[in-house]
Amino acid sequence: MGEEEGRSDASTDSPYVWGLDPIDGTANFVHGVPLCGVSLALLQGDRTVIGVISLPYLDLHYSAVLGGGAFVNGKKLEASKTAELSKSIVAIGDYALGEDAADKNRQRIALTAELAAQVERVRMFGSAAHDLAWLAEGRVDGAVVMSNKTLDLAAGILIAREAGALVLDSSGDDHTMTSAHTIAAAPGIAEELLSLVQSVL
Repeated sequence: MGEEEGRSDASTDSPYVWGLDPIDGTANFVHGVPLCGVSLALLQGDRTVIGVISLPYLDLHYSAVLGGGAFVNGKKLEASKTAELSKSIVAIGDYALGEDAADKNRQRIALTAELAAQVERVRMFGSAAHDLAWLAEGRVDGAVVMSNKTLDLAAGILIAREAGALVLDSSGDDHTMTSAHTIAAAPGIAEELLSLVQSVL
């Protein structure tokens, strides 16, 4: 299953499906911005069991196996210990394009305004792979994506969780492939960040 080519059912008997996003951060790539990468996930039903993100321009390569921890270039990852939203850096997903973009972006702009008032810094990297990998590494303390595209997020969600981050949907339940939104955070700020997101929905 690939973001660009759709699903290939070479073996329909297997409970496993590989999901590939060959360029996460396509607009960055096209414009020569080195914040883009490859995201690969092995899915078993509705859960990710292996996740790999490669950020080739930065020579950073992340991986996780369900229950086995998360790593970058062979080094074990641990999410941020930040416990105050006001001292956190939070990454947000891109604004919407195309049909209904204006309606979707009203919510995203409201979220940006709330975050700007309550966190230390807001960042928009233009790549969900970066958002979640850097959350796992502790470079950012939270990441909010106002959508849920499996191929963009599956590998990063596993890597973030295996590093100790919480990944929730907007109701506060564990994030799944059917969740409408993606709220990922260091445990110490997850509740505050979730409440902030809920306030703009």
